[in-house]
Amino acid sequence: MAKQKETKTNAMRILEAMEISFEHYIYECNEFVDGLQIADQLSLPYEKVYKTLVTVGNSGNYFVFVLPVAEELDLKAAAKSVGEKNVEMIAVKDINRVTGYIRGGCTPIGMKKQYVTRIDSSAMEQERIVVSGGRIGSQLELLPEDLARAAGAEFADIIRHH
Repeated sequence: MAKQKETKTNAMRILEAMEISFEHYIYECNEFVDGLQIADQLSLPYEKVYKTLVTVGNSGNYFVFVLPVAEELDLKAAAKSVGEKNVEMIAVKDINRVTGYIRGGCTPIGMKKQYVTRIDSSAMEQERIVVSGGRIGSQLELLPEDLARAAGAEFADIIRHH
């Protein structure tokens, strides 16, 4: 009898190929919810769960930023971290075209192209962090430095400080 195979996302295949260990969480979800609701559903502390935002710089290049779900991206600090004058969020309708992922299922690992990626340096204070697995209903938990390696990312201060 054929065993039902867990559908792996591109991100999971990349992590496995790089021999990076991760834990996979699945949650029930039919449409986009914000990261705070996902953290609540998985009973995870907000500071451990990270969201992935995609921006476009004044150069026309795309940049990816990974930050805690409860925080806001500081557009000035984000732009500075990638050497741009400014960056702005891309339109929701462009997410799939640019990343290959859909809104709510966007992960910094395995996008269509390797974009310059920054992870907020607060991640370094966490033992492990959780990011999207590459589709809605899927989250991956891994070491911050493993995420940086898999996403070709560097750490930078990119969140708005109140």
